[in-house]
Amino acid sequence: MYKSDIEIAQSVEMKPITQIAKTAGVDDKYLEQYGKYKAKIDLSILDNLDRKDGKLILVTAINPTPAGEGKTTTTIGLADGLRKIGKNVMVALREPSLGPVFGVKGGAAGGGYAQVVPMEDINLHFTGDFHAIGAANNLLAAMLDNHIYQGNALNIDPRRIVWKRCVDMNDRQLRFVTDGLGGRVNGVPREDGYDITVASEIMAVLCLANSLSDLKERLGKIIVGYTYDEKPVTAADLKAHGAMTALLKDAIKPNLVQTLEGTPAFVHGGPFANIAHGCNSVTATKLAMKLGDYAITEAGFGADLGAEKFLDIKCRAAGLKPSAVVIVATIRALKMHGGMAKTELNEENTEALLKGIPNLLRHVSNIKNVYKLPSVVAINKFPTDTDKEVQVIIDECKKLGVNVVLSDVWAKGGEGGIELAEEVVRLCEEKNDFSFSYEDDLSIEEKIEAIVKRIYGGDGVIFDKNAQKQLKTLTELGFNKLPVCMAKTQYSFSDDMTKLGAPEGFTVTVRNVKVSAGAGFIVALTGEIMTMPGLPKVPAAEKIDVDEKGKITGLF
Repeated sequence: MYKSDIEIAQSVEMKPITQIAKTAGVDDKYLEQYGKYKAKIDLSILDNLDRKDGKLILVTAINPTPAGEGKTTTTIGLADGLRKIGKNVMVALREPSLGPVFGVKGGAAGGGYAQVVPMEDINLHFTGDFHAIGAANNLLAAMLDNHIYQGNALNIDPRRIVWKRCVDMNDRQLRFVTDGLGGRVNGVPREDGYDITVASEIMAVLCLANSLSDLKERLGKIIVGYTYDEKPVTAADLKAHGAMTALLKDAIKPNLVQTLEGTPAFVHGGPFANIAHGCNSVTATKLAMKLGDYAITEAGFGADLGAEKFLDIKCRAAGLKPSAVVIVATIRALKMHGGMAKTELNEENTEALLKGIPNLLRHVSNIKNVYKLPSVVAINKFPTDTDKEVQVIIDECKKLGVNVVLSDVWAKGGEGGIELAEEVVRLCEEKNDFSFSYEDDLSIEEKIEAIVKRIYGGDGVIFDKNAQKQLKTLTELGFNKLPVCMAKTQYSFSDDMTKLGAPEGFTVTVRNVKVSAGAGFIVALTGEIMTMPGLPKVPAAEKIDVDEKGKITGLF
């Protein structure tokens, strides 16, 4: 009988974090311990490490399905695999949000024998980063409404406020609220709403900032609303950015933990990839590259979202150049893209596989032909996969000149990732002509169109009237040089979650365009995407429990 992920995690004896820091080459003076198995690393370490940056490897995936792909599991297993073959390696991951932990997915710290630990802490409060981000977000909201209540010296139009409060929970009830009710002493009545914390611009700002001073400057640029004569109002105008930075002074420091096999892991920041930019912090990635000869990181959901944003937003902003990309798929998920029901996935079906494999091939083609990066396909192995099905994927990927490697890290940890590790080492020495999918000097519309046509495989973009007006305003305000962050369903290349595989002949509808001036990108909201998810009919929270000794169960 299989052990659950949490049972496996609880069965392995962790090493003290001081030992992991020593393995990583982190001097004790930079270490700020949070108990025995977690620590933060002081950012001053980046100014005092005189060594060449290691190779940066991105792990991405096909469009997710309910069958599961195992991207984080593969990322961790690959790092452990590289360590098994004698490489100095660090892994850099995102922190899980409480929304998915209690919602659909359950925990998000890897799986099987490829996990980061302590998984219960990582999946729950961890070192308090998300709470600090929520507090900074809501402080700004409070100062904004207080400013209006106290006389509104900045002439803010309450109907043109774009800043929302946030909470790190899936709570559809809070999407649209009316607040400030109950008479004059209780504020100014207005329509308001909440985002989930991982969709807050503060999260994006924290993850893209290079330093505490950069963080403060970015926070000051955040636009909270517009005046009656349509001028933007910023957090700096409200004199809020200093106090917000004070709340985030520890949250910006990367968190150090370990894999089950003792590989150092930086788990820091966690913007959603379908509604935000989907990558862990620049500080954690840079630290992993500075300390390791190989730094393995991942980006959320499929390569159309996570990898696109990692490459077009994060790498552009931080001056990063990846050495290789791993694209994760499962035969089960590809069969679902080919129209098979979840209940039938254990049966061999090469016909459904051939129908679903174009999803993988489009992602592979994008990485190879648009971004011009060396890549490998990692098939996350399941016991029900057949040799015939594996051969189908090998043959199809070979046509694009990309190798396929079977990854068995869920069952075997680093041992099951050795073949993948060896292929990644080989790819890191290949020619690399890394390019973006669009140039800076294109208009906002042209950038969105480039992503839809070049990455999604769509025919074009429809901008509704509201979006057209917003595009005009943002261009007039000089934000047209910024990169674009697409808010789109993760389940399809299109903005329609039911169009699986590699749909063609579709257009993407952009209904809302806004600027995240602090983060440094334009957000284009497509289709029916929400910035505050809801809980499913049976939330994962119903299965989570704790016994009288404090031992948690049900977290995946």
